Amino acid sequence: MYLIVGLGNPGQQYAKTRHNVGFMVVDRLIDRLAPSPISKASFQGELYRSSNILLLKPQTFMNLSGRSVAAVKNFYKIDNIIVIHDDLDLGLGALRFKIGGSSGGHNGLKSLDQYIGSDYVRVRFGIGRPTNKEDVVKYVLSDFTPKELECIEPAIERAADASLELTKKDLEEVRATYTQKALSCD
Repeated sequence: MYLIVGLGNPGQQYAKTRHNVGFMVVDRLIDRLAPSPISKASFQGELYRSSNILLLKPQTFMNLSGRSVAAVKNFYKIDNIIVIHDDLDLGLGALRFKIGGSSGGHNGLKSLDQYIGSDYVRVRFGIGRPTNKEDVVKYVLSDFTPKELECIEPAIERAADASLELTKKDLEEVRATYTQKALSCD
């Protein structure tokens, strides 16, 4: 069984923020797979099942995502975890893949590492850095512009494709096929 987790913050006010790109990719998978919802309060998240794949959107807010992921991981005894998250160090729409590593200051990853360790596959979705050196927290919690949302649409599709492929193929194959540079949204 595989657990695919999209990191983000619950609530409509965060739906189109840069920090919620993980939720956007999982929403795309939900649309594609039409999975069955699983309701269990102790999971602290929106959980869905399609065959041997569980899809999770933690509802604990980003900084406590590890609680939700650990609850699902432990209940289902899952070792194969794929986490989709925003990455400031990659240009807008860039995709990279890796296992483990540091959190890079990402509070959602810090929480996951605390609760389940760092041995999970990461689908890193680039959101770029603020151009005017504004506060990083303000930047990641700001909405994508309509133009940016349109521009990253293919990257959301690609990240969804890659996440499904990670349930069938090894990381190196997926990396070779789905890694992409930042998109030009001008």
